[in-house]
Amino acid sequence: MSKHVNNFSIFSSLPQEYIDKLEGISQSRKYPAGQAIFMENDPGNGFYGIVEGKIKIYKSSPFGKEHILHIFGPGEVFAEVAVFAGINFPANALALEDSTLIFFPRNRFRSLLAENPDLSMNLLSLMSMRLRQMVSKVEELSLKEVPARLAAHLLLLRQNTDKDKFNLDVNKSQLASLLGTIPETLSRVIRKMKDENIIQTNGSEVVIVDMQGLEDLAEGAYRL
Repeated sequence: MSKHVNNFSIFSSLPQEYIDKLEGISQSRKYPAGQAIFMENDPGNGFYGIVEGKIKIYKSSPFGKEHILHIFGPGEVFAEVAVFAGINFPANALALEDSTLIFFPRNRFRSLLAENPDLSMNLLSLMSMRLRQMVSKVEELSLKEVPARLAAHLLLLRQNTDKDKFNLDVNKSQLASLLGTIPETLSRVIRKMKDENIIQTNGSEVVIVDMQGLEDLAEGAYRL
């Protein structure tokens, strides 16, 4: 039975023989919503691809405050740093929805890397892209105000769905954590964006009314 390995972008360009080998070493795993996949400092014994569902990567402070680092969905892989670094997982992973994952054991995957340089280059490209994303996020959190961060996130959702009407990918509490703010501040910003007729909302549904205004807000050319 296919494990959908070729649905992951880092593997999609590989010859079928390597797809077959990857499926041979991989394991299908199911996690109900709310279940931990791994915890910070657990042994980094492999990485995961998402077939169905949504996964939250987050850190917790000593005082219990949670900060979401990333949210991954179908077709994406996560925890791939374990493949090269051989270190413990640096953050926590939790299923936000009922999820079907594919697990790639580190040692068996590294053996495949030795056999296929193209696979190594694909994975290095992914890790380079992730590094750029993290640098960009640090820059946004340190330099941009909350309205600009929210606007940038909404533009990303607009790009991913190719529609002016879409649903938020996470609840508002999780979105606030992802944007480095608190739910109360996020709610105030959303109200201001609605008052300015940039967006309209209905529960988790968002409708972009003024695309140019949203882009200006994201770039810092306009402030609420």
